[in-house]
Amino acid sequence: MDRKTAGIMGEVAAAKLYRKAGYRLLASNFRTRQGEIDLVAEGAGCLVFAEVKTRAEGGIASPREAVTPAKQRRIVAAAKGYLEKFGDSGRPVRFDVVEVYYSGDAVTRVEQIENAFTA
Repeated sequence: MDRKTAGIMGEVAAAKLYRKAGYRLLASNFRTRQGEIDLVAEGAGCLVFAEVKTRAEGGIASPREAVTPAKQRRIVAAAKGYLEKFGDSGRPVRFDVVEVYYSGDAVTRVEQIENAFTA
């Protein structure tokens, strides 16, 4: 499976995870000059900015390892852009990483890491 297809499959699986947990999805692939946010959701009294990382089962590194400090800074900057554009409702903000694993053409596992990093 190519990277783009795997990425789309991962984002769909992550969105399903948030919806099932009662979150409302507000945006996907929100882009600013500073970076991109894969998913923006609201629920549990907070606004969630989620980075989705999709990898094949059996890989050496975990998907979360790809969310480096530099990547975190870009996500935080993009989140600030989102808040500037759509307003800051005063809700707490949370940054999650969602790890999606697949084998063949099917998702095998989805793991949400709440508060994976802070602004």
